[in-house]
Amino acid sequence: MTIFTRIDHVGIACRSLRSSIEFYQSTFGLEVAHLEVNEEQGVTEAMLSVGPSGSYVQLLEPLHEDSPVGKFLARRGEGVHHIGYAVEDISEAMAEIGGTGVRVLDSRPRHGSMGAAIAFLHPSDVGGVLTELVGRQATSSGEKRTSRDS
Repeated sequence: MTIFTRIDHVGIACRSLRSSIEFYQSTFGLEVAHLEVNEEQGVTEAMLSVGPSGSYVQLLEPLHEDSPVGKFLARRGEGVHHIGYAVEDISEAMAEIGGTGVRVLDSRPRHGSMGAAIAFLHPSDVGGVLTELVGRQATSSGEKRTSRDS
């Protein structure tokens, strides 16, 4: 059974969101689809659309040095922070992946960019790559939709 449905985004840690956005726009022609401050994760982020693929480059600037992205920048500098994969049902994916012995860092889905429900997998269990599951979130009518479908 395939758990991942596509690569949702590549998260890139940066010191200056504004400079990084300008670089991705002028160099690759990417456009900002969404800007958000995520206090829980300690970042200001921008989602840049990668053509019609439904995939994104997510640029992450820390709100403070002791946030996870701030610590990452201090240790490793700017660069790829994580890879996010879309899943049909985040709770099922968390249970299924957790059942294989891979540590799921979140006990329940939490708020992600653009209203997605997300959970992270421990990088030590995934070849050294911080891996994010990007799932669906219920709408007010109870209908499930992928946050990126709007």
